[in-house]
Amino acid sequence: MKANEFDKRFDDGGNISKYLDMSKARRPGQEHKRVNVDFPLWMIHFLDKEAKRLGVPRQSIIKVWVAERIEKVSS
Repeated sequence: MKANEFDKRFDDGGNISKYLDMSKARRPGQEHKRVNVDFPLWMIHFLDKEAKRLGVPRQSIIKVWVAERIEKVSS
């Protein structure tokens, strides 16, 4: 399929997923890097309590809160 045909199909809302190789898909600026952070036990208990209340993993709470803080200080 030529690029202009692909673009038209996409622009018209057509399903283009069969033309994509998702095994090679990347999200620029969204790559992950693992880091280790030590928290005091009281923070872990608080994070776990909040995560349980919201029904999400502890890591999700940490990511959201850090992202909110970064957004706040960078604006």
